[in-house]
Amino acid sequence: MQKRNATVAVIGAGDYIGGEIAKKFASEGFTVFAGRRDGAKLEPLKKEIEASGGSIVARSLDARKEGEVAAFLNEADAHAPLEVCIFNVGANVNFPILETTDRVFRKVWEMACWAGFLAGRESARLMLPRGQGNIFFTGATASLRGGSGFAAFASAKFGLRAVAQSMARELGPKNIHVAHLIIDSGVDTAWVRSRREQLWGKEALDNPDLLMPPASVAASYWQLYQQPRSAWTFELEIRPFGEKW
Repeated sequence: MQKRNATVAVIGAGDYIGGEIAKKFASEGFTVFAGRRDGAKLEPLKKEIEASGGSIVARSLDARKEGEVAAFLNEADAHAPLEVCIFNVGANVNFPILETTDRVFRKVWEMACWAGFLAGRESARLMLPRGQGNIFFTGATASLRGGSGFAAFASAKFGLRAVAQSMARELGPKNIHVAHLIIDSGVDTAWVRSRREQLWGKEALDNPDLLMPPASVAASYWQLYQQPRSAWTFELEIRPFGEKW
């Protein structure tokens, strides 16, 4: 592994997609700054990356709080130049419209849209003086289509996509690659498997080609990072070959 004098910040370094992104970039020599609400849950990821010879700094982070986001990214940039920021906060909930409370709607928007704006703005603040950088956002099917029961989640994801698109148009000419990745599929996590089984029975888990492995998402982010600036992608849709769309 060739060590790089650069950091990648993963905001929303959960057990699946975020963790795999962290492992991929660590394996490529980046120092990873991983943040999630409960920092203690990052300990297994930290041990795995360090056992493989990688470097990681794990932090508790509430991505909805401006001061915490700024401090987290500033710490990463002080360690080594912040080259990549990946915003991967989830907030996927499903409630019938009459059961979608004011608190639920606001919290989902804060997590999936407002927090993304904060991550993007504070990353750009650090990258612009150097004239380079990469800011990537995790989207979902709900970024493009509001489904039944997803009023809160879809509105937040629509908003995050708009934030990313506006940033890409503003920052692209300044040599900062902003991209939005749409995961048009269920991701292979314990929560998704449980939900599919509840909705459609155990046979819904029989076909492994309908769920996306988190490592495949991480590989897509690595591909975005490697793109030459003469051929940058803003929006990348990914789905398993077995997914209907």
